[in-house]
Amino acid sequence: MPHIALVTLVVRDYDEALSFYTGALGFELVEDTDRGDGSRWVVVRPRGTEGTGLLLARAKDEAQAASVGAQTGGRVGFFLHTEDFESDHARMTAAGVRFLEEPRHEVYGSVAVFEDLYGNRWDLLQPA
Repeated sequence: MPHIALVTLVVRDYDEALSFYTGALGFELVEDTDRGDGSRWVVVRPRGTEGTGLLLARAKDEAQAASVGAQTGGRVGFFLHTEDFESDHARMTAAGVRFLEEPRHEVYGSVAVFEDLYGNRWDLLQPA
């Protein structure tokens, strides 16, 4: 098994999630297929990569809707690596991404925690 292909992220709405991930974060849309039952198979991933993608899955019921934005219990659950921390941080800030802290420069690299449109926490990280 060479890699994890997809990680599911439960969202309120496909189109608002697509707007955030492709607009504010600059991800590319890999697939958006109507499944014929009101649901869609929507996959995004960081532009220019062949790595793990996010399957944006609209909540189907109240239990799933309650998990939107809290899928990792308030911890940072997603780690977005960059090769140009300063530029990506500035671009994301200008696009309205909410950073929860000022950038830090640690032994392992430059990092800042941000929230997606639902409140899930992410690290923007340029490894040392």
